[in-house]
Amino acid sequence: MIIDKNGNKWFKVGLHVHTNRSDGAFSPEAAARRYKEEGFDAVALTDHWIHGDEGELEGLKILSGCEYNLGASDTAVDVIHIVGVGMTSPLDVPRDISRQELIDKINEAGGIAILAHPAWSLNSTQQIESLHGFSALEIYNSVSDVCQSFRPYSGIIVDLLANDGYILPLVATDDTHYYEGEDDCKSFVMVRAESLTRENILNAIRNGDFYASQGPELYTRREGNKIIADFSECVKACFMSNGAWVAGRVHKGECLTHLEYEPAPFEKWVRLEVYDKYGNTAWSNIFGLR
Repeated sequence: MIIDKNGNKWFKVGLHVHTNRSDGAFSPEAAARRYKEEGFDAVALTDHWIHGDEGELEGLKILSGCEYNLGASDTAVDVIHIVGVGMTSPLDVPRDISRQELIDKINEAGGIAILAHPAWSLNSTQQIESLHGFSALEIYNSVSDVCQSFRPYSGIIVDLLANDGYILPLVATDDTHYYEGEDDCKSFVMVRAESLTRENILNAIRNGDFYASQGPELYTRREGNKIIADFSECVKACFMSNGAWVAGRVHKGECLTHLEYEPAPFEKWVRLEVYDKYGNTAWSNIFGLR
């Protein structure tokens, strides 16, 4: 946990972690030790089709979770993975459950449904927009940059969805499998909450009261028509929007820590990405402007 200059508490949370209960390399206990050592306050154990209970392991808070991989291997036919976090009981669902029914079941069980790695899965905007009830979408998925497709970043899909008015909170996750330094303890969310309870974490994610990161701190707010951002030292920053060309969106410098951006009249949405000198990124949620 960190406390910002305004006294707000921020908890470091991993929302997509696998263990040897499915196809991960580490046991749940070893995974918990690894994430605890790296300063995480909580993780969700989300093994494929195997519900992980809420609790505590190795001094780390564990959120209940499961990943439901629908479809096979051909993204041209139908591949979509949905992560459920925070369900109060396991879901008794068949492998051929429809995507919408699965999302509904996760929500009915008190959890949040997260669309996993849409770039890795090559999900189309039409596929995604046909579904409702998601609480978040993975803008970055660490394991997708390791040994499968090298498509970890879903920003283009996020932006195309936003152009259509389909806006979701944006999370970064590891989707940890290998625990070899590339897909573990790399991507996370920083959740603002009064305390580290399941209810507080889930509500913050539903409300977009968090930011996604690989290291940089990032605090954004809207004041009137301005987007104001404070962040730890970075070397690049970009306000992404529906505008193909807008002056004042891109910034470079050795120690950027504060930016203000006034969108053009035609901009319908804005989000911010910041990049530190080590190659780590932080992502804001999307500000809808119209």
